[in-house]
Amino acid sequence: MNAAAWEVIVLGGGPAGLLAAGRAAQCGARTLLLEKMEKPARKLRITGKGRCNLTNLRPLEAHLAEIHPEPRFLRSAFQAFFNQDLIDLLEAQGVPTVVERGDRVFPASGRAWDAAEALVAWAKAQGAVIRVKAPVEALEVVEGRIAGVRLASGERLEAKALVVATGGCSYPATGSTGDGFRFAEATGHRVTALRPSLVGLATRPALAAAAGLKLRNVALTLWIEGKKKATEFGEAEFTAQGLSGPIALRLSRAVVESLAAGQTVELTLDLKPALEAATLEARLDREAATRRTVGEQLRGLLPAPLVPVYGQRLDLPLGAPAVRLQGAPRRRLLALLKALPFTVTGHGGWEEAIVTAGGIALADLDPRTLASRRILGLHFAGEVLDLDANTGGYNLQIACSTGWLAGQSAAEWVQEGSPRRHGEHGEKMEKRKI
Repeated sequence: MNAAAWEVIVLGGGPAGLLAAGRAAQCGARTLLLEKMEKPARKLRITGKGRCNLTNLRPLEAHLAEIHPEPRFLRSAFQAFFNQDLIDLLEAQGVPTVVERGDRVFPASGRAWDAAEALVAWAKAQGAVIRVKAPVEALEVVEGRIAGVRLASGERLEAKALVVATGGCSYPATGSTGDGFRFAEATGHRVTALRPSLVGLATRPALAAAAGLKLRNVALTLWIEGKKKATEFGEAEFTAQGLSGPIALRLSRAVVESLAAGQTVELTLDLKPALEAATLEARLDREAATRRTVGEQLRGLLPAPLVPVYGQRLDLPLGAPAVRLQGAPRRRLLALLKALPFTVTGHGGWEEAIVTAGGIALADLDPRTLASRRILGLHFAGEVLDLDANTGGYNLQIACSTGWLAGQSAAEWVQEGSPRRHGEHGEKMEKRKI
């Protein structure tokens, strides 16, 4: 097939790119997907520590509540392709799914690799051609409309429509090195500030001796400039640098923004959120008679790695008589159980961030089609957009939904074949069965 034959070119072989290419081809457009790495879906293959939280079965409004900064922008994309559509697609490709706590959906095999291979196979089955080791150097625009792309090798490929789905900046070793932002700015689009999100936090103290300890059913509260901003309940994990785990990750977006603004950021960890202070104190009273030492009493309350931490905070030797935990030390212990304090000093970088916060300004795109309002025939999808979400499968659903809509809209643009105002691609094509 010669270069001029391509109607739609998709840049990026992640979930957004694969859905875009497959949907464009399914809608009848001659479609080429260009992936700069040696294999598509590199990042997807390691998502969720190799398990891959595909989506979430919560309803639309619950999804939107987990998304920043403008969730309403996604209504058309979610209408076109949502959680059950993704599940059906994967199961049709031989990848059954299971639903776990919090309505999170995973491959039944527990292997992200299976989901990645299924999406690649599906895109090819629709007729999309996938070309790897094909990094793109620049977009080619003629008189305000897409004409094609120029590869790093110098080769030029013509196309009538283009979908940029090159990912963000997180996990750069997988190929997500911010190429899409460069392409967007070069074609006159605005890109909001880029920051790591869903990322571990560096704290003072770091409690490195407890690194690897995971705590379930705890609560983490965020304080910015001394004011309470948010509380997350669930699982936390101590690291050598500070705190991670789902509840720390969910707070990390606000933390990163506040640190960038030069604000003071603090966290308090409630190890006993199900117990009021009075109830907890009554428990201490009941157990006091049966505990001979401070260490024994603390071991009845805490995971082993935290016992010396609390002993140090209380300034009491663990071998001291339990009677020493009376009066002021008792009040101090209760306070530390309900609000162990940390000052946030930093956060992880792009190499460990799960997603990118910030991206191509949504005002430059039509939410009905994900088409550029500046360049005819140009569409954007996935992590390049100024959209990100909390953990729970929401980010991958954003990628798949926007990829689907962008691919469909690119095919519409090609098939309708007449100039229109930027970002207006006519009536939405009827959704086809997978």
